[in-house]
Amino acid sequence: MIRVVTLQDAQAIADIYNEYVINTTITFETEPVSVEDMQNRIHTLSSRFPYFVYEEEGQVIGYCYAHHWKERAAYRYTLETTVYLAPQSIGKGIGMVLMNKLIEACKKQDYHSLIACITTGNQASNHLHAKLGFKQVSHYKEVGLKFGRWLDVIDYELIISQNRNRE
Repeated sequence: MIRVVTLQDAQAIADIYNEYVINTTITFETEPVSVEDMQNRIHTLSSRFPYFVYEEEGQVIGYCYAHHWKERAAYRYTLETTVYLAPQSIGKGIGMVLMNKLIEACKKQDYHSLIACITTGNQASNHLHAKLGFKQVSHYKEVGLKFGRWLDVIDYELIISQNRNRE
């Protein structure tokens, strides 16, 4: 079941996210996030942008949200997307369901484009975003250093609105 995030989800979200922080290069954070920090992040993001969790048998096993891609006013119709799943939930279609919900919510809120920033080598995320219609628009070389390795980032974009005349 997909539902809107609550502050009570912070522990489960922190647990999912910290698995990636500690063991992968999928996120460029290097220190685990506390439950309190996650609550603050959830509060800040969910008060302005779509933020959903996927719950199965009362347990949060995935989440997704959007936030400003860049802070300047001209970027106000473009959001960056994030999706994470508990490792045992990967490959079951949950990411697709979450992201479709997020895309629809962003469309309803009249955003124009979505950006996904993905560390190279994250084949599951590359595949998911390609299936959703995102197109690769950039490839930044050696922009992050984690576990003693320089890492590249690929940006994918999805135009979700045909409205080109806003101003």
